[in-house]
Amino acid sequence: MNLGAKLGKFGKLGKLGKVGLKETAAALLRAHDGPLTRDLLQKPGAFGLGRVPERLLPDQTTTMVCGFCSTGCGLEIHLRQGEAINLTPARDYPVNLGMACPKGWEALTPLSAPDRATNPLLRDARGKLQPVAWPVALGAFTTRFKEIQAKHGPAAVAWLGSGQIVTEELALLGAVGKFGMGIVHGDGNTRQCMATAAVAYKQSFGFDAPPFTYQDFEESDVIVLVGSNLCIAHPIMWERICRNRHNPAIVVVDPRKTETATAATRHFAPRPKSDLTLFYGLAYLLIRNNWIDRGFIDAHTAGFDALAAHVSAYPPERVAVETGVDETALQAFAETIHRGQRVSFWWTMGVNQSHEGVRVAQAIINLALLTGNIGRPGTGANSITGQCNAMGSRLFSNTTNLLGGREFTAAADRREVADILNIPEDRIPRQDSLAYDQIIEGVAAGRIRGLWIIGTNPAHSWINQGHLLEVLGRLDFLVVQDMYTSTETAERADLVLPAAGWGEKEGTFINSERRVGLAKKVARAPGQALADFHIFRLVADAWGCGDLFAEWKTPEAVFQILKRLSKGRACDISGIADYAMLDQAGGVQWPFAEGASLPTEQRFSQRRLFEDGRFFTADGRARLLFEANQALPEPTSPEFPLTLMTGRGNSSQWHTGTRTDKSAVLRRLAPRGDYVEISPADAQARGIATNDMVSVASRRAALLVRAFVTHAVQPGALFIPMHGPKVNKLTFAAFDPYSRQPAYKACAVALTRLQAP
Repeated sequence: MNLGAKLGKFGKLGKLGKVGLKETAAALLRAHDGPLTRDLLQKPGAFGLGRVPERLLPDQTTTMVCGFCSTGCGLEIHLRQGEAINLTPARDYPVNLGMACPKGWEALTPLSAPDRATNPLLRDARGKLQPVAWPVALGAFTTRFKEIQAKHGPAAVAWLGSGQIVTEELALLGAVGKFGMGIVHGDGNTRQCMATAAVAYKQSFGFDAPPFTYQDFEESDVIVLVGSNLCIAHPIMWERICRNRHNPAIVVVDPRKTETATAATRHFAPRPKSDLTLFYGLAYLLIRNNWIDRGFIDAHTAGFDALAAHVSAYPPERVAVETGVDETALQAFAETIHRGQRVSFWWTMGVNQSHEGVRVAQAIINLALLTGNIGRPGTGANSITGQCNAMGSRLFSNTTNLLGGREFTAAADRREVADILNIPEDRIPRQDSLAYDQIIEGVAAGRIRGLWIIGTNPAHSWINQGHLLEVLGRLDFLVVQDMYTSTETAERADLVLPAAGWGEKEGTFINSERRVGLAKKVARAPGQALADFHIFRLVADAWGCGDLFAEWKTPEAVFQILKRLSKGRACDISGIADYAMLDQAGGVQWPFAEGASLPTEQRFSQRRLFEDGRFFTADGRARLLFEANQALPEPTSPEFPLTLMTGRGNSSQWHTGTRTDKSAVLRRLAPRGDYVEISPADAQARGIATNDMVSVASRRAALLVRAFVTHAVQPGALFIPMHGPKVNKLTFAAFDPYSRQPAYKACAVALTRLQAP
């Protein structure tokens, strides 16, 4: 359908234009009268204009969890007349203990940005986004999506959510989308950061269960960091390492000499994406030298003999050739693990964002299991999450697994959820959702015609950006729900729904160590912007399915529902009484079953999994899993002889910069403009010096950037920070076959110095 025809379908709605706030509320009550709408709009504070919750007195300080990364720091919000005016790190919060990174210090600044979305916007017949009333926006939403479903089937509409919104909102979206609207396919941007870890844990441990607590950073005598630049990506976690009194050996495995690698005891720099060979080689040495815990292996694992046979094909001489890590260094690495009494293994995007990331993560898990380094202080096979609520998304978004880590394909799970929620079982899909990349390809193939994107900016962040931008143009109707109108994705929307941000709503986040932390409303959302929670409720009413969600009235009411959904499961939170308990305890780690108790001091509120050696599998044993290496999906060639890596640039930037770029302080702390790190050898061969303008070209696009010559990258490799708006024009769309996570970290490129004018 061409643009004119598409706009003609709903262009008349846009002509209603902007109406006043009171008129909007009244019209919404008339047009979409129902229990959810009445409950929302008859309360003070509808459309974000009301006061902060009454439990926050006008002039006081209140603690809430940060809304940037997965560390989950506690921030003290200072209030004047009930509004946030400043913040400081919370000294007693058990995560950060009085520390904050630059993003945390500036967390309130993005709320006052001039490009906030303050009104619904609908594209009119001329192709322009125009302010409209909420009833018009909801009418366009329901009319267009229902038309698409009527013509092409329920699966022709999908959604893409975010690990940046609170758990209660994720759950409500997933329930409304699948149980109410009949949408079959929905996924979230957690797919871009944590799908690999989730699948690796589920296959190895029987459940998506990171076993650690941050106290383990301080208790280890050997800390192995794989593809994880903690110093800038998770600075507070690095600060926790700095508090370690055991003089630990800190080993970094990373192709780049990152800030963390520079500060480490030892840095091993394998060739990009050769890490699976490296870890199989380490397993070979540990087994050959009998540096393993055979008692733990026999009692608590399955698959040792098969793993031993597999890694027997990875002797040091093979590993040295394939990874570039020489035999002496490999032996030293294995000896360091052997000598440690409390060895912890940590990984993040350098592992997860790979074409074989699940097996790499499991190779790390295998090392912990082989040496008995799990379930004890200072040990573990520990994934570091990316977004503030990726864990909440993994457990409760109702996207690629049924609420609480259940399976859509399991009849018993569907019955259980239907009974808990008091909904007809036939409302629950019997099939799994497509993953993020498969939804995008469904749009490309014309099977998905309507898309609802919430709190994420794929037009910037998705791999092989050029393809994604072309695909978005094929949609019949694109709805974007966001804090800002200026994102690359919002600018392409047919309908923009204005959303409140962190600090303007309440709910919970779940951090890397499984800690459920409380976010609070300490500011009013601008204009007619609403919390995502309230938008989802209005959508349910407008769609005609609001009666199904009569119990889902407030975020805290949904939290009580999530408690029921989690009861008896690995992620049990039924023992958390309410938000007040979370507030008082400084967050609570799951599992926390009914009847459990907390220590009296927050700083000791930390627990790890698998202390009894039992895992979440049917027989209680962890699985030792492995697979042959897979070749790089896009190897280098004479035309494209270098490997491009992407990743976090510095501690003041966050993902696409949608929020961090709103802060003048954070902008000053970050380099401006795109740059590429080049090894001295590659620079010399091409006559390139620092600050020269160069072209980095892949098979998909070329990017003009400034050169930075550094020993941080090895010959044959380049590095560009992921924050620039055009970086993902270069990246190659490869995906792990098990997790469907994109492999952002390696594609083939050419490097050329631009001639001076």
